[in-house]
Amino acid sequence: MKVALLIITLVLATILIASAIWLYTPDKSRSLLEARYLKAPADYVEVEGLRMHVRDSGSKEAPAVVMLHGFGSSLHTWEPWSQALAATHRVVRLDLPGSGLTGPDPTGDYTDAHSLQVLAALMDHLDVKRASLIGNSIGGRIAWKFAAENPSRVDKLVLISPDGFAGPGAEYGRQPAVPSSVKLMRYILPSPLVRMSLAPAYGNPALLTDAVVERYRDLMLAPGVREAMITRMEQAVYSDPEPLLRQIQAPTLLLWGEQDAMIPFSNAADYARLISGSSVVSLPGLGHVPQEEAPDVSLKAVQAFLK
Repeated sequence: MKVALLIITLVLATILIASAIWLYTPDKSRSLLEARYLKAPADYVEVEGLRMHVRDSGSKEAPAVVMLHGFGSSLHTWEPWSQALAATHRVVRLDLPGSGLTGPDPTGDYTDAHSLQVLAALMDHLDVKRASLIGNSIGGRIAWKFAAENPSRVDKLVLISPDGFAGPGAEYGRQPAVPSSVKLMRYILPSPLVRMSLAPAYGNPALLTDAVVERYRDLMLAPGVREAMITRMEQAVYSDPEPLLRQIQAPTLLLWGEQDAMIPFSNAADYARLISGSSVVSLPGLGHVPQEEAPDVSLKAVQAFLK
């Protein structure tokens, strides 16, 4: 009996070890990722001791637009929009610290305060004195905080399903507890898991292509990015957004997919109530990233607003 139990134990241990080895997901080499996702070496910009991945398109004489992506994303989320807007605007998009080809911030600081400092420094470096800000999700939170704290630098504000209000599992003033299951992505990140995490961001998950899943996964596997993502989650201490939202002076457009399963469409009313003169455009059938799911449809309201 003891021999049988020992054999069973050894077999189970072997299966677990083999499964762990099979599922283990190492980082991808920077050279491989740059070959796929870096348009030109000049797209790297040194800001605040950080080498940032930035795309700067359109005429430098045109009104500037700065685009800020959401959690786990990259500047590539704006590709269709940036191509269209570059005809009338100077379009600046970036991989936020800890994301994409920008990679980890040497300071290890992923708080909103540091992100605002980096954004201001980037605008200074590019000689962008004023710009309209477009932000999605966490990028939306950074955008509206920047607009509240730097009113002289923001022309207009476009918030796409912005983050900012505490919700289930997140309380104001308390450091969040990142689940152990999420921390496992340090070691394990198979494509089906990435697809499963992205699907709720789409009103119609059938529109989530293999190419988009591959792009997200590739850039999450950039050296140090997974650790940076976890650190950003750990440092995301929410505070009551009402005082800052009431300070915003820039004309504001709230763009929200009605099928958003990440940040509910009902939150749009809270922002509209607090941001003076803001307007809401709802997008039936779309989710959290309308710029990816239906770029042509979602961009129309933005183009009209920026005029």
